[in-house]
Amino acid sequence: MQVNALDHVNIITDRLDETARFYAALLDLERRDAPPPLTPANAQWMYDAGGKAIIHINSTDGPRAYYRAVEPGALTGAVHHVALNCSGYDTVMDRIAGMGLDHQVNLVEAIGLRQIFTADPNNVLLELNFFGD
Repeated sequence: MQVNALDHVNIITDRLDETARFYAALLDLERRDAPPPLTPANAQWMYDAGGKAIIHINSTDGPRAYYRAVEPGALTGAVHHVALNCSGYDTVMDRIAGMGLDHQVNLVEAIGLRQIFTADPNNVLLELNFFGD
């Protein structure tokens, strides 16, 4: 047995449309309706350039295979952050400025890594990693 890759992140929100627009605007992710039994009103999936749905966004009242109480807006709960391997550092920094987002930049020189930390509309902390970019 082995883990091949992180499959996706699921965000439960009372701001479905705003959250989907945020990920499309900041990260160029493509917004699509989730498959049935989910509906466009209760779920949107965000796809990367390779056609993989890496962020699932669900409304607070949408169906879930595993139910547990969720409080939208609490700073990521027990999960500290979601890290995404990215490219286009300057483009993302321009978008962050244009969107007026609070952010923090970190440099890990030993491995050639630039990081941007920012939060989505639900206060999910994002770590955007740019290796050699």
